[in-house]
Amino acid sequence: MKLEDLRNRIDALDDQLLDILNERMELVHQVGELKRSSNSIIYRPEREKQILERLEKKNSGLLTRQAIDAIFFEIFAVSRNMELPERVSFLGPEGSFTHQAAEGRFGAMSEYLVLPTIHSVFESVETGRAKFGVVPIENNQEGIVVETVDFLREKNLTIVAELLLPVHFAFASQADSLKHIKRIYSKDIAFRQCGKFLSEYLDGLGVEIIPVDSTSKAAKLASEEPDSAAVCSSISARLFGVPILFENIEDSDQNKTRFLILAKDILNAKSNADKTTIIANLPNTNRPGVLYEFLKEFNDRGINLTKIESRPLRGESAFRTWFLVEFLGHIEDEPVKEIMHIYGSHLKWLGSYVRVS
Repeated sequence: MKLEDLRNRIDALDDQLLDILNERMELVHQVGELKRSSNSIIYRPEREKQILERLEKKNSGLLTRQAIDAIFFEIFAVSRNMELPERVSFLGPEGSFTHQAAEGRFGAMSEYLVLPTIHSVFESVETGRAKFGVVPIENNQEGIVVETVDFLREKNLTIVAELLLPVHFAFASQADSLKHIKRIYSKDIAFRQCGKFLSEYLDGLGVEIIPVDSTSKAAKLASEEPDSAAVCSSISARLFGVPILFENIEDSDQNKTRFLILAKDILNAKSNADKTTIIANLPNTNRPGVLYEFLKEFNDRGINLTKIESRPLRGESAFRTWFLVEFLGHIEDEPVKEIMHIYGSHLKWLGSYVRVS
């Protein structure tokens, strides 16, 4: 078959896709009308999970699960904006990995608020200036983001979803050759995570390593200085129009960051693959066995704990702590209800959501 014939067939399929997508959006519009009349929630991660799992089972072609997810997350985002336009805040700057996580889930059509601090993201959702907020919670190489954990306790927001983003760094520059590069900009943590590449490719070239506030700022500087380069995310390189010379330059291909999507007063329906996050302010924490007794309640009910982080209880002279606890299950599961009832006001539910990590 000739190239022109193949292109004509692709064009015909694109026409069909457009017709099918418009038909889907018409149904989405009707769903939106029903949801608005009953004041229902627009964002339903558990429903999206069901759709993706059904499509994966049905798939018999060349598309991978990752490709299916990428395509349909964008369709979901367009659909949600047709039902009810969303404003999403995230920890900036533009081109950051948090930006990449937010756009990966909410799509290019959503309205975004780029905010300078984790506190401002929490505040934007709390005050209603944004419907959803996206913040980092932990990196599997660097550990927990303590500011996010502390605000989860202090603010009254709900975790509606978690995202797991592989962290890939790109080497971007306008220079035609590595020997023409005099300066490399990036955040200090990015330099540490890409040390092997920098050592192997730039050792002996006399390049100056300059730490800056963010990888996005690094990309911006590289866009303004032809003899410089940036270690940055691919999204920030594209944002500032800096050619990517090398992809995936990080030392470890296991580097991942987990993000949370925050909202106000949203209870997700059960998906049969849920995770729940709570805050535990246990009574009499200085008494021997208090933490053991608490954790034993989970063990006795067959509930799998996935994380427990301790944080200092500020404002007290004694060395007391509270705990961020995550476990598999949903707040409406009977065993979970039993534990919540036993400890009452000493526990604060933060959210039950579809588990991805």
